[in-house]
Amino acid sequence: MNFLNKLERKFGKFGIENLMLYIVIGTGIVFAFWYIFPTLPLLQHFIFDRNAILSGQIWRIVSFVFLPEAYDPISMLFWLFLYWHIGSNLEGYWGTFKFNVFYFSGVIFSIIGGFFTGFATAQFINLSLFLAMAIVAPNMELRLFYILPIKMKWLGLVYAAMIIRSFILVGWSGKIAIAISLLNVILFFGGDFFRKIRDKFKYRKVRRNFKKNIKMTRYDEED
Repeated sequence: MNFLNKLERKFGKFGIENLMLYIVIGTGIVFAFWYIFPTLPLLQHFIFDRNAILSGQIWRIVSFVFLPEAYDPISMLFWLFLYWHIGSNLEGYWGTFKFNVFYFSGVIFSIIGGFFTGFATAQFINLSLFLAMAIVAPNMELRLFYILPIKMKWLGLVYAAMIIRSFILVGWSGKIAIAISLLNVILFFGGDFFRKIRDKFKYRKVRRNFKKNIKMTRYDEED
């Protein structure tokens, strides 16, 4: 985060405000065109295809971000609202620049993975939003369908389980794609995670030494 703070001071003015709103609107437009004109091979031209990109269809490098993840209007509206809601809250928590870095790093890592495996998907980039929100605000309540209250930490666990399930079921190329697309989570939270583990081991070592010193003091007193 110190490194990000330095970057923000230099390049913060280039941050895109309401980034998730633009992603959601773009995805909604793609879905609407596909839904109105289902016979047109629209979605096929948005898929990340390494061979097609190397053949000159360079828009596929980023167009996969706008591929819809549902194929009926109600489900699509639900997912778009959820992504916008979580993304907006993360932007409010981190600020525009840091949220941009988080999302675009997920996209860049996915693109890099796509050139290794041949394909890329925005599904796990979007799921990383839930994981990030569950970490930064675990007790924040989200009302599903405006009715059912659920804390972000439980929703994060659900999506973590979905990611793990997908990771187990897919082949090696899919595993690589999933792992690479989630590097943004490691980039933002890996340092804190390892520091907590390190501090925990330090605490246990100090506690053991303290107990050992207490025992030695008692033996000295008895002598």
